[in-house]
Amino acid sequence: MNITSMVHININCRSYEVSRAFYEMLGFKVFWPVPPTNSEAVNRAVGMQNYRVNGALMTLDGANPPMVIDLLEWQSPRDDSAPYPNLHRPGLARLAMASSDLQADYQFLVDNDVEVLSEPATVMIDEEHGSSFFCFKDPDGTFLELVQSF
Repeated sequence: MNITSMVHININCRSYEVSRAFYEMLGFKVFWPVPPTNSEAVNRAVGMQNYRVNGALMTLDGANPPMVIDLLEWQSPRDDSAPYPNLHRPGLARLAMASSDLQADYQFLVDNDVEVLSEPATVMIDEEHGSSFFCFKDPDGTFLELVQSF
């Protein structure tokens, strides 16, 4: 294998406009709108035929290394079922992002009526090192996490 880095994380949503505004609130910016349709080769690559999608690649401003999400509202085919109902289901469960001020970010999300699972919790690696974190949900219920290490 010759894997060198992560390219992006795909997050599907029910409403691109609502979810884009949410991720912009977190600091992401659109840098490439996704074409609504594509070639037969791209159809095959994603396992679909004649799809229609509304979305964009979004990057987190100032992230190093770069952090990119592929935010997509599938219009055809369409599936409005809920995302993973919990964090222990097999598959990609959540997206964890680093924070430089976890308490301020927690308060910002609470003040903006974002569903937050709990106040920040702390996990220790050893007597001196650890991290604090909390989980929250995007407008569709996708789990996200903010982490501040010390």
